[in-house]
Amino acid sequence: MRAAAEAPIRAVRGTAFRIPTEGPESDGTLAWDTTTLVLVRVQAGGHEGIGYSYADRAAAVLVNDTLAPELEGRDGLKTAARWADMVARVRNLGHRGIAAMAISAVDAALWDLKGKLLQLPLMHLLGGAARDAIPVYGSGGFTSYDVAELESQLAGWAEQGMTRVKMKVGREPAQDAARVAAARHAVGDRVELFVDANGAYGRKQALAMANRFAQQHVVWFEEPVPSDDVAGLRLLRDRGPAGMDISAGEYGWELLHFRGLLEAGAVDVLQADATRCGGLTGFMRVAGLAQAFGVPLSSHCAPSLHVAACCCAGNAVHLEWFHDHQRIERMVFDGAPQPKDGMLAPDLQRPGIGLAFRDADAAEYAL
Repeated sequence: MRAAAEAPIRAVRGTAFRIPTEGPESDGTLAWDTTTLVLVRVQAGGHEGIGYSYADRAAAVLVNDTLAPELEGRDGLKTAARWADMVARVRNLGHRGIAAMAISAVDAALWDLKGKLLQLPLMHLLGGAARDAIPVYGSGGFTSYDVAELESQLAGWAEQGMTRVKMKVGREPAQDAARVAAARHAVGDRVELFVDANGAYGRKQALAMANRFAQQHVVWFEEPVPSDDVAGLRLLRDRGPAGMDISAGEYGWELLHFRGLLEAGAVDVLQADATRCGGLTGFMRVAGLAQAFGVPLSSHCAPSLHVAACCCAGNAVHLEWFHDHQRIERMVFDGAPQPKDGMLAPDLQRPGIGLAFRDADAAEYAL
């Protein structure tokens, strides 16, 4: 059967769902008790593609009021052209923040639509896999957890075969060293321990904490200072303990931000989030940029969206198995992949991203 040469977009629609967390959660700089999923549906050629972001309901409004009129009637197979259309359309609104997350969700839906139109999985559309599966690291360890909850969650991931786990620090700095020591005891010596401050520390404080964390063999220090403090990140990378990677990039909205981190030599591992940096189109561009600088890449959150892209990016080293998002994706999507022996693989029997939204299960959370 010959594929259609064009697929005019009939409709683009965004909806938002606010889903409670299992309990109060916090990190070094923020506390929350709900997570908002913005879902986008794009219809063309008798098929519907879906994409999503973890954003605010305002992103769904922007999709419906601003992006949909720009895209409807245009060829849905031309993902790069539609991405450029959206970026141009938000020029006067500001590309960063809500606009970037709205574009990201629509871009993912366009890639999913393309896969369904061509009956190909996303991994084949992106050029074929550098590997069949990508290592994951368990991510949670919220500062709202008591020590017993922290130990239980991280040890549980280790028992499932994950060889890397991450916890939050920075809300109560006086308690951080003891909590990191408890985490190390819970997971043993064979599991790599990551910490994430979400920009909570100042430069000198972060350097002091890095040296304390090194005593527990912490090998990853994420956003020790705010992500916009590029000089501070470089300071930590230059003067921090040997064997401890400095990482940042999850708040990168556009390619220039990532280029700034790379040109400054500010990170050992670059992070990117396809729900923020322009969808799968943006994520793969970031991957190529990082590869040009010889810097490894790790995806941030939204595991179901990133798995195929990380398998295709030759410099991707692992994927974040974030507690909130993997829970939501299991709640409202069919086809959400699950780790096996610490590895996550896309389902190559399902076209596009490989997800199907369960409207009935999500209905009670709709905004």
